[in-house]
Amino acid sequence: MNKEIVVKLKNVHKSYFLAGGEEIEILKGINTEIRKGEFVSIMGESGGGKSTLLNIIGCLHPLSSGEYYFKKEDIAHAKDDYTLAYIRNYKMGFIFQSFNLISRMSALKNVALPGLYGGIKRRERMERAKKILTEVGLEDRIGYKPNQLSGGQQQRVSVARALMNNPEVILADEPTGALDSKTGEEVMKIFIDLKKQGKTIIMVTHTPEIAKYSDRIIFLRDGKVVDCNYQLK
Repeated sequence: MNKEIVVKLKNVHKSYFLAGGEEIEILKGINTEIRKGEFVSIMGESGGGKSTLLNIIGCLHPLSSGEYYFKKEDIAHAKDDYTLAYIRNYKMGFIFQSFNLISRMSALKNVALPGLYGGIKRRERMERAKKILTEVGLEDRIGYKPNQLSGGQQQRVSVARALMNNPEVILADEPTGALDSKTGEEVMKIFIDLKKQGKTIIMVTHTPEIAKYSDRIIFLRDGKVVDCNYQLK
């Protein structure tokens, strides 16, 4: 495989500190690489550091020590908040288990929102949002608010929103955790289509049936990578 390395982590540690000063070490020397166009799942026991690792990859949380390179950009030592914000807004799209949609906004406006932050003119972002919602099968739901949509439809809106600024990498934290198995499979089919379009997908999941859609699995245990080419049998 000679595709570009998108994510490179070297000896990454992450700790949190309690109010009394006690250190809780979550990640204990993570070493792994993810290449362009891969669909990778992160699995492991509860509390093993899966979401923490995803948040570090997504530039949402700083690492405590080690090295992190996103497309050769040194994230661990980035001093410029603008650089990290630019990567989050334009290079990455985020999908969450709880959807995180704004209840007072329609599906169309929820999807268009990242375009507002990205400086896209209103007409263009609305047209783009409508196009993406059509691509995820919600062309007849663009005016609906989240409480008028099923769980699966809300997650499709969440996926569409993540695609608004045409990111290279999709980060998904338990994207099917609030869905039934049939709806979860439908969301995974969208992910497969995104992979075919060249998107890199990094997904945290605890569900083997969902992880099987990915190319490989990074398996964590006690804050360490025990296998970065794990295969479910």
